[in-house]
Amino acid sequence: MLFLKNSIKPLLSILITILFLTLILTFFSYINWLGPKTVAVLKIIIPILAFIIGGFMIGKRSVAKGWMAGLKIGLIFLVILILFNFLGLNHKFKIFDLIYYLILLTSSMFGSIIGINKKSDDNNV
Repeated sequence: MLFLKNSIKPLLSILITILFLTLILTFFSYINWLGPKTVAVLKIIIPILAFIIGGFMIGKRSVAKGWMAGLKIGLIFLVILILFNFLGLNHKFKIFDLIYYLILLTSSMFGSIIGINKKSDDNNV
């Protein structure tokens, strides 16, 4: 229960980051500042960046094993994402989706490793 209590802010930060950056991307695409290839690349980069930020936040809150905290927060958000995609949107599963989800999990773990190391640097100063 304590992990879920500590996970609320990182989960919200992932969601808010994705929504905010997608809104900016949509605006720039609407006024034709970005081409379709750039938009396609940024649609992949935005969730990766959001997972790194969420992993960093959970890493700052965890005591040990930052990669495990990042894996947990990534899995929680991925379950929500998978349920939305496959049940809500009736999206068919492809191998690209599996690779993309593994990249998102890895970025969440990477962010939490950085977060827990940053936490130990702050304690030493």
